[in-house]
Amino acid sequence: MIEPDLRRAILAQVDALRPDTTCCPSQIARNLAPDWRPLMAPLRAEALLLAAEGRIRVLQGGRDAGPAPRGPVRLARS
Repeated sequence: MIEPDLRRAILAQVDALRPDTTCCPSQIARNLAPDWRPLMAPLRAEALLLAAEGRIRVLQGGRDAGPAPRGPVRLARS
């Protein structure tokens, strides 16, 4: 899986969200591959790049997570 595929998958999942809802990055990874765990680090990195571009939001505890969050995050529409 290369970054453009991850980017498309993240954007598709976030675009499909109902307003004011979030998704877990692991759900995107699970949708992409049976062995999804190796996708988590690159998926998270790509999500942070998309957030920096203003295309999505990366949340932690319901607030914007910032550029280098530690721990679980959720993804939302920007």
